[in-house]
Amino acid sequence: MNATPTDFARAEGAALRGPSAMSVQWAALQDAAGAVAALAGLAAEPPSAQVRNFPALIKDAGGWRLELATNGVADLAAMMTPGVKALLAVSARGQDPTPAALTLWREYHQARAALLALVPEQGRMGPLRKA
Repeated sequence: MNATPTDFARAEGAALRGPSAMSVQWAALQDAAGAVAALAGLAAEPPSAQVRNFPALIKDAGGWRLELATNGVADLAAMMTPGVKALLAVSARGQDPTPAALTLWREYHQARAALLALVPEQGRMGPLRKA
C-alpha cells in the first residue's frame, strides 16, 4: 500500500495561529455576532472594554491561557462561519431565520463568555504589569 502519511501539524494554506491572527479572528467574530443578532431580532450589543481588549489581555496573560484562548477563538470561528452562511441562505430563500439565529447567538454568547473567563481578574488599576 502506498499511503502517504498525513501530517496534521499544519496543512498547506492553513491560517496562521498566534496572538495577531487571533486579534483579526476576534474582530471578525464580533462583526459576525452583530449580523447574527440582527437576524435574531436582537438589539446590537455595545462591546464592553473586556470584549474589545480581549486579544491584548489574553496575550498579556500568556501561557496555557493564551493557547486555550487561541484554540477557542479558532473553534468559535469554525462554528460561526457555517452558521452565518446557513442563516443567510435561509434568509435568501425568504424563510424566517429568527429561531436559528437566536440559537446560534446563544451558542456564541456562551462560548464567548467562556473565553472571556480565561482573562485573569484585574484590579481597579488595570492588569498587572511586570517590568
